[in-house]
Amino acid sequence: MTSTEPQTRNLLIAFSIVLVASLLTGVAGYWYFLAGIPALALYGYVAVVDFKKIFFLLLAFLPLTVEVWLPNGVVTDLPTEPMMVAMMGIYFLYVLKRGKSMLANFVRHPIALLLLLHLGWMFFTVITSEAFVISFKFFLAKIWYVTTFFFLAGTLLKTEKDVKSMVWVVLVPLVLTILYVLVRHASYGFSFADVNKVMFPFYRNKVAYACMLSIFLPFVWLGRGWYRRFSLPWWTLLGAALLLLVGIQFSYTRAAYLTLALAAGSYFVVKWRLMKIVLGLAAIGSVLFVATQLKHRTWLDEKPIYEKTITHERFDDLLSATTKGRDVSTMERVYRWVAGGHMVAEKPLLGFGPGTFTKFYKSYTVTGFTTYVSSNPEGSGIHCYYLMTFVEQGVAGGLLFLALVAFVLLKAEVIYHQTTDPDRRRIVMMVILTTVVIDGLLLMNDLVETDKTGSFFFMCMALLVNADIKNKEQGEMNSEERPEEV
Repeated sequence: MTSTEPQTRNLLIAFSIVLVASLLTGVAGYWYFLAGIPALALYGYVAVVDFKKIFFLLLAFLPLTVEVWLPNGVVTDLPTEPMMVAMMGIYFLYVLKRGKSMLANFVRHPIALLLLLHLGWMFFTVITSEAFVISFKFFLAKIWYVTTFFFLAGTLLKTEKDVKSMVWVVLVPLVLTILYVLVRHASYGFSFADVNKVMFPFYRNKVAYACMLSIFLPFVWLGRGWYRRFSLPWWTLLGAALLLLVGIQFSYTRAAYLTLALAAGSYFVVKWRLMKIVLGLAAIGSVLFVATQLKHRTWLDEKPIYEKTITHERFDDLLSATTKGRDVSTMERVYRWVAGGHMVAEKPLLGFGPGTFTKFYKSYTVTGFTTYVSSNPEGSGIHCYYLMTFVEQGVAGGLLFLALVAFVLLKAEVIYHQTTDPDRRRIVMMVILTTVVIDGLLLMNDLVETDKTGSFFFMCMALLVNADIKNKEQGEMNSEERPEEV
């Protein structure tokens, strides 16, 4: 008998006792929730012994997450958010045991350092926040997102096989949710007016749904290259990609359409090494636009006509209204952006504190931009993550986040062209296009703190860091193998 056999037997006996005791107690006392204790015990055991399986289970739950409102207005995503907290704790224990050998190259990478600098500044603005408790909760949530989907993902998603597993693990439940939404939507005749009704319980609204589909599409589309042309996995991924496109089409979400077009263009930008030029032009254009608006106060001309700025029942009416400034969702964004601009002017150095925009913005709104949904009973945010960062973390915090976004794209292009392994090169392109989609979505939404978007935002960074480290290791190996020149 090996030394592990008694341990295994004892664990099985202990698990059996817990299982029987939980079931009997639950039935006897009508405490049926006790039946879940064995599952939690099994989860804890697997998490400690092989937490990679639990990480992939977490990824599988991302499309299936249900948003739950708790007492005192607290909202959480189940089951993913508790799993993130648990994974963070397990990861910290793992780092204590194997930290030096595991983290050195990863943490010293420029992307990781910029991300840590961003977090460091965020923590500083938590201390100076106008609403410390709100900001501290926001920061804690950010920590478990970054720990789980950047540092832990960087530890577990190192090979092509790992990334393949990630794609399939997310894709299967994602396809199920798309089919669920499409079947329900079909019963309404794929009506634009009813699209938000069919998203429950897996998505808050059509925007969250369309964003996740758009974010994951590059992985599915380029993933076909892993398999022989016309093989079963190749056809499966092609079919899944087409299903994602159908889902995006019937989501009627303009931001998703635009960001996918942006990603398609970015493919050639990266191929032709034009990222510096494109980002430079984007930066110059943004500065000139803001300067012109402020100098000539032309933003005042964008005031909506209250009676004519409405929610539209037909998608073609929505598109027409958008160009005329008569779509309520677009003009409500402008209403909040104007407030955000005034808030930045009020506190340019340190901002109001992370997570506080919704609490304070109404004091800075301009009445002329009011729409009939401006009461905002659901407490939604500013709908522009970049502006939100300036409002909540000051100009320095906003510039730090912009620097992180820009550096990731610039470094990604360099990594892509340095990568000689075709499979790794494909993964880098997947990551670049997904990152472009997310960065584009952040212009019109503030979704980094949601599990369906934030998870991929940080995982993409982790995959880039791993690809860069692998390239350097491979380069060092190749240089060692070369014969000395005489």
